[in-house]
Amino acid sequence: MNEQEFKALMEEQKGLILAVRTKYEELEKSRIGKTDFDAFQSAVTTRMDEVDKALAKLRVPPQTLPGTAEAAHADAEFAMKTFDKFLRKGGHIGALTPEEQKVMTVGDQTTGGYLAPVDFTNELLKFVVEYSPLRSAARVVTTSNRSKSWPKKTQSAAASWVAEIGTRSETQNPKIGLEEIPTHEMYALAKVSKQDLEDAKFDLMGFLQDEFREQFGVAEGTAFVSGDAVGKPEGFLNNASITGFTGATTSGKIVADDMKQLLYALKESYASNAIWLWKRSSTLAISLLQNAGGTDYLWQPGFGAGAPNLVLGRPYIECPDMPAEAASAKAVALGDWKRGYIIVDRVDIEILEDPYSSKSTGCVEISARKRVGGQVVMPEAIKIYTLKA
Repeated sequence: MNEQEFKALMEEQKGLILAVRTKYEELEKSRIGKTDFDAFQSAVTTRMDEVDKALAKLRVPPQTLPGTAEAAHADAEFAMKTFDKFLRKGGHIGALTPEEQKVMTVGDQTTGGYLAPVDFTNELLKFVVEYSPLRSAARVVTTSNRSKSWPKKTQSAAASWVAEIGTRSETQNPKIGLEEIPTHEMYALAKVSKQDLEDAKFDLMGFLQDEFREQFGVAEGTAFVSGDAVGKPEGFLNNASITGFTGATTSGKIVADDMKQLLYALKESYASNAIWLWKRSSTLAISLLQNAGGTDYLWQPGFGAGAPNLVLGRPYIECPDMPAEAASAKAVALGDWKRGYIIVDRVDIEILEDPYSSKSTGCVEISARKRVGGQVVMPEAIKIYTLKA
């Protein structure tokens, strides 16, 4: 066999490998059936046998040196035979010798990588996104208008003692005000190429909707705790009418006696339904607090299935938007949240797919909006513990 015939056979073998790779890609994309692919591969294997026999007639001197034409031919022939063996063994690289594995690796697409596809799992691994759980403790109502209002007693009536036939003057009358909670709008917008939406094996629309819902939870949770009521809900930490207790002993630290002071600063009717609210890092600090005698901890585990852990007899919620322990930090809140804070939902989540606004860039705009309001309606139902400065 001469040099020209050798090159022709090598090119044919490369073409056969390319044909197998192309068919395999079609199989992956479900354009052909498994039976058709097996029949095609069998025909290619038969032809490769014929090419191998023809190549075997070429005798390459064993003393060929690297860099020579003979050495290049020998290396190429060895690579082709290795690839042929790889196909015959069902694509298992473990069936090859260590020397053959150096040639036949999935790291290089042209030497086998195309025939060793990854196993794509249609499941997204997501890190945890934390947001305020105040919605689970507060009172939540819905409305079909821009705001919702409640009549609210602002002054109580009064009564006086009187003699049997004494003069009865008018006593103090109750007064009524109006508590109005407006709803505010938030939005999220993402641009996705039309090709990505068409070709992705993953449910991008479902993924974006979950992301929007999650981030709306983050935004509203922060507003419920510390919002300034300007274009967003009012945070209870920013309500000037809420009183509480300021630490007097240890700067920037939660103190057991201060916790007791806060609990008993709350009226009894509110205290019976009160829930603590603080940051997770504060749970550790509070769980280590003991009474003055050092015999009991303020924190007690819940007894029974589903029973909550308690601090001074009241359950607590960990809220990532609450301040951590620090000087002058409003680190702890306690309240009857269903009576003290109301959340108003106007529009839950509305998804809009707009293929026109960004059509010049081949993108689709996926947007979402939500309307929600929230504010303190009964300041005396909530108390805040401000750590010592």
